[in-house]
Amino acid sequence: MIIFGIDIRIYFLLFLSYSFLGWLMEVIGKLIQLKRFINRGFLIGPYCPIYGSGAILITLLLKRYTEDPFTLFIMAILLCGTLEYLTSYFMEKMYHARWWDYSQRKFNINGRVCLNTIIPFGLLGMFIIYISNPFLITNIEKLSEMWLNILSGTLLIIYLVDNIISAKIVGYLGKTTKEIGKDLDNTEEMTKKVREILTGKSVLHRRLINAYPKIQIIRVKIKEKKDKIKRQMEEQKVLIKESVKKQKDELKEKIENIKEEKKEN
Repeated sequence: MIIFGIDIRIYFLLFLSYSFLGWLMEVIGKLIQLKRFINRGFLIGPYCPIYGSGAILITLLLKRYTEDPFTLFIMAILLCGTLEYLTSYFMEKMYHARWWDYSQRKFNINGRVCLNTIIPFGLLGMFIIYISNPFLITNIEKLSEMWLNILSGTLLIIYLVDNIISAKIVGYLGKTTKEIGKDLDNTEEMTKKVREILTGKSVLHRRLINAYPKIQIIRVKIKEKKDKIKRQMEEQKVLIKESVKKQKDELKEKIENIKEEKKEN
């Protein structure tokens, strides 16, 4: 299937390849750090889509800088840094949770990205353009039309099913956070409570906590919003009363002036 000169099947397999490599890198990192296996990422399967998305964006948007390594390095940092920031922002808004936080590190932006995480993006961008893309794309293109269809179609179905199941699990987290937020105001208490609830659920729910051990629940400020609306309504009432009173006083003054003019005449 070709759209705008791009074979979607090839790029989907490329996306999954980088998603798997990103997952592998995350798993090895945690294995070295914690000495145990942790299935990283939002999805159940062995892939982290943020890496695949970043790699595809680099492939499509930064290929023009192949002859200029320095510009490629800088653009990869900006592109992937923006992707990481927006992913953190929208996941927080959707599920009321901060999945990673770099607030304690130097040179961070709202705790969503920081200098020592975005510099490697530049190196990865160069690795993708100069080394991994030529190797992966060449080998994927060697697949026959039949195997390309079978492989991309099968993996697409598996990936979509994984997304549906994982979205339900992460959605449960958002729903739980919202419910708890009605009774608790402290973010630490909320995070602890949500962890306890998810730990008591299925192995898939527990996996999410293990994948993001530093997850922080963001308090849904329902009460504050209600209070704010209430204050605004009270302020509007006061303004309306003052406006009505002012108009009455002006009308009364006009009537008095008319009476005075009649008396003089």
